[in-house]
Amino acid sequence: MKNSEQVVPNEVLGLLSGESVENPFPLLAKLRAIGSVVPIPNPLGERDRQAWMVTQMDVAMQVIKDHARFTVDPSSIDGRNIRGNFVSHDDSSAPSTFFTGKSMLFVDEPDHRRLRKLVSKAFTPRYVESLRPRVQEIADELLDQVQEQGKMDIVKDYAYPLPINVISEMLGIPQSDRKQLQVWSGAIAQGIGWGRQEPEVAKHLRDFGEYTAKLVDDKRHNPADDLISQLIAVGEDEDQLTEEELISMITLLIFAGHETTSNLIATGTFMLLDHPKQLKKLKADIGLVPSAVEELLRYNGPATSVGPRFATEDVELAGQQIKKGDMLLVLVKSANRDEGKFDQSEDLDITRKINRHLAFGHGIHMCLGAPLARMEGEIAFSTLLRRMPDLQLGIPKEDVSWQFTLSTQGLDSLPVKF
Repeated sequence: MKNSEQVVPNEVLGLLSGESVENPFPLLAKLRAIGSVVPIPNPLGERDRQAWMVTQMDVAMQVIKDHARFTVDPSSIDGRNIRGNFVSHDDSSAPSTFFTGKSMLFVDEPDHRRLRKLVSKAFTPRYVESLRPRVQEIADELLDQVQEQGKMDIVKDYAYPLPINVISEMLGIPQSDRKQLQVWSGAIAQGIGWGRQEPEVAKHLRDFGEYTAKLVDDKRHNPADDLISQLIAVGEDEDQLTEEELISMITLLIFAGHETTSNLIATGTFMLLDHPKQLKKLKADIGLVPSAVEELLRYNGPATSVGPRFATEDVELAGQQIKKGDMLLVLVKSANRDEGKFDQSEDLDITRKINRHLAFGHGIHMCLGAPLARMEGEIAFSTLLRRMPDLQLGIPKEDVSWQFTLSTQGLDSLPVKF
């Protein structure tokens, strides 16, 4: 293992905080060259706790899968609540959200299995496939609105509204409320980083939770054929969901149900435009779109890291001595460029045969909505290229604006012309 001093601490902390606007991949390659488990400054400022970055595929999978030795819930080890380091609660009576409450993100077995089981039926491949005609309609409706203009912003006109409308229809969220959901989600995603919190984040989380609580109350009195009504019915019939769990679950489904997919569509479009040979190959054979989606997820997927893990016991990992309570940050964006797993890993190749990538995580915490995200991505790209075959950037490449957040990377805006 090489000397960890090769990595400047400020570089790592900039990546974690969301303040860095540089291309992260040279730094990730540098980290992989040092080792698969690299000590870093503790991003929470805990002087008595070491933090580690996991950079390579095999060890990343080991940490994510082994929930006996690496938990997402540090309170199960020593009672500490790390979320308080991100979001200050100015109102303890405010309804919980996916970030402040007991959501699937922050619990392990057996609670995770219980919570996940309640919504897993809504995300089966068969059910997701039944949504295909409606997703196609939404994609076409969005492009209808800009077709005659000859230009659009991929983020604002297509990548964001497509998945927010899909998940909102699944959950039964009124059309009139969807713009506000985008505002809250964007502010939350962009306003939180390791050691960084924008002042308005706590208010956005509180407003988001209060809105969801009112929505749940309305569905209780006026149930409909939607997922929220189903979750309420399950909770009442089987006494399996507390009110906190229910609201946390719904806010998670709203947020995760569109934020990641939006980033996939927007970033993926930019990656294709930035690799004209790959774009030409894809336009010549639209049947390559499913393969292209997997490669875009591997090459520059939305997630920089999955939720942090904490060692439940002293353990040796890739030659490093990990102490009980130590934090491990699994960099899926780095693991997906692992030179030991992918030939020419720094190249985009839409025909690449991929056995596995970690864009959706792995193990029990693997993204529940992965089948939906894949289907939305396939429809979004195939429809865009079919209807706008002359698609090109509307601004110079260097003017494209990125957002780096706590766990994701995405585009603020992507003007194109066609």
